[in-house]
Amino acid sequence: MAYLLPAEYAEFGLSEETADAWVVAASAMIDAHCKRASLLVTNYTERMRVGERQRVVLSYGPVSAVTAARAKYATLTERLEGFVPFQEFVAGAFGLTGQWIDVDVTTLDVDAATGEVAFGHALGLRYSDVEITYTAGLAVVPDAVKVACAQVVKNAQATPGLNVKSTKMDTLQTEYFSDSLIDSQVQALLRPYVAERLGG
Repeated sequence: MAYLLPAEYAEFGLSEETADAWVVAASAMIDAHCKRASLLVTNYTERMRVGERQRVVLSYGPVSAVTAARAKYATLTERLEGFVPFQEFVAGAFGLTGQWIDVDVTTLDVDAATGEVAFGHALGLRYSDVEITYTAGLAVVPDAVKVACAQVVKNAQATPGLNVKSTKMDTLQTEYFSDSLIDSQVQALLRPYVAERLGG
């Protein structure tokens, strides 16, 4: 998906004759830099360990909706601090430890902005692992991403094939352009959209 439409090329400093392939390639580089399939709303599934606070932070945001969740009850050897004997007894008596169960997504506390998901259980039982399916991303491409896309295209068009800026044969010096088309200015524009970590 291209983050700039042909009608927006001139508005963001590109020539109207710019080939669409430049913009598509720049958009793909932005996705790779942000460690995402797309900055737009996309489906993700992540599996992760749950900490003592029974909370996890999803890799991609902003979170639109959690569509499915599964959790594995902690085994007695995976006891977390605060796992009281009564809860151990209930989990062991009903054969729950180590079992995966479906979790009702309406019982989850989801912070859409930060991507934090809190799990709770009526009997206070703990989970050791969770698998969450959710949608996350931007509904509309913000101007910062459009500016970054245009800048990557400009950087690509300005960099010669060998990336050599200048050379001096008498002193054997060669000066190169930036080693990346995603320069510090583009990185600053994209910083809010970079995934927190690589998801599953």
